[in-house]
Amino acid sequence: ALCGTPISVVNLIDEHRQWFKAEVGLGVRETPIESSICAHAILETDFVEIPDTLIDPRLAGNPLVSGDPGLRFYAGVLLVGQAGLPLGTLCVLDYQPRVLTDLQRNALRVLGRQVMVQIELRRALRTAELLRKEVDHRAKNSLQLLAALTTLQTRAAPDPQTRAALELVRNRIASLSELHALLHKTDAVGTINLEQYLPKVLETLRVTLPPQVTLTTDISPIQVSSGVATSLALLVNELVTNSAKHAFPDAAVAGTIRLTLTRSADGSVTLHYRDDGIGFPPEVSAKGLGTKVMGSLAAQVSGKLSVLPGGPGHAVELTFTPVPA
Repeated sequence: ALCGTPISVVNLIDEHRQWFKAEVGLGVRETPIESSICAHAILETDFVEIPDTLIDPRLAGNPLVSGDPGLRFYAGVLLVGQAGLPLGTLCVLDYQPRVLTDLQRNALRVLGRQVMVQIELRRALRTAELLRKEVDHRAKNSLQLLAALTTLQTRAAPDPQTRAALELVRNRIASLSELHALLHKTDAVGTINLEQYLPKVLETLRVTLPPQVTLTTDISPIQVSSGVATSLALLVNELVTNSAKHAFPDAAVAGTIRLTLTRSADGSVTLHYRDDGIGFPPEVSAKGLGTKVMGSLAAQVSGKLSVLPGGPGHAVELTFTPVPA
């Protein structure tokens, strides 16, 4: 509409073809380089206008001009990359000879610069995404190595309390490793699907529980930021660790741990955790280090953490409203 032509094209040119990043009125996505009008344009100045293609010697015998569809007018502005090399053109074409006004020529140049801004922006975003995934991949591998070293140190520790503390550290590291593994795979930058993530965290904690204890979950597909996912994973880590230590002292007795995560109509999210063990000692529930850690983790997501009364076992509920990731 700006230039009054029926055809407009954003095209990129490689060794054997020109292909159209966007086109209106042409109806094809690529053409051979031999029939490309733009292949001539990128060898000229930053702007090329051919009022009548039939009388231009550069296009003599071009099938797009002499045959179907009979293109008679061409004007194009070069798309130049950061290295100064031409990549293609933004061009307009018509089936009738014509001449652009100065205003139309200037507008085409401005649009050409905008096209390059968008192309460079997309390239930068792809580069940033590749770098992010590489960082997450390296972080995951480093955390896995650290978890393995912690496991070796745990086995070598003679003191039971030292082994328990190292095992807790290992579980926290494993939770963070799973987070980076998911971040590496996801296309949504910085967001985590808790329906996928929390079961993986629980799987890494399974080895800390007696074999007769069953883990069950009902987790809704809720997207949160990676920071919120980290806090929730560490909170679940503390809960399962405490249950393994206090709720099920008799490894031969069967038990159940259930974790649910639901979203309410007002947007708030509730994490509910319950085991059916013998319960926690009062000093653990009220003043233990794990309780303080969980309180700190709840504060990180601006949530309210409550110990639920009644039995059987130990039950905790966290309610928070995630900020859109």
